[in-house]
Amino acid sequence: MANTYTQIYIQIVFAVKGRQNLISRENREELHKLITGIVSNRNQKLFAVFAMPDHVHILVSMNPTVSISDLVRDIKAGSSKFINEKKWMDGKFNWQEGYGAFSYSKSSVDTVVKYILNQEDHHKKKTFREEYFDFLEKFEIEYDPKYVFEWIEN
Repeated sequence: MANTYTQIYIQIVFAVKGRQNLISRENREELHKLITGIVSNRNQKLFAVFAMPDHVHILVSMNPTVSISDLVRDIKAGSSKFINEKKWMDGKFNWQEGYGAFSYSKSSVDTVVKYILNQEDHHKKKTFREEYFDFLEKFEIEYDPKYVFEWIEN
């Protein structure tokens, strides 16, 4: 795209189906590498990725040749296939439908990267459910709570 210049930073968040804790610490790095490859192969720039047992955060700089929904579809499809082929768990692995995508300014990139990479400590204080609803409120996104993921209550 000649003469097209963009600066679009998006944090993408999505969850394991049923919000089950299926992503083990032992497999996390391999999943991160796979997601990095998918993002790179779509000509997007990855700034951070971190997989918790039940959800994933990704920060990318989006090239406008790919839509956010197409990138998320490719990440979810490719990683689901990978996890199932590796047989990391009994049964079939799936991501939940839907995702969150939140935009940031360039000046926020370092803060968001640190936030993503610090997920384990962050979730000692706040559940994923609390975190996700906080994002929706912070970004003033209208939503119906009954359509925001499937939540497993502790």
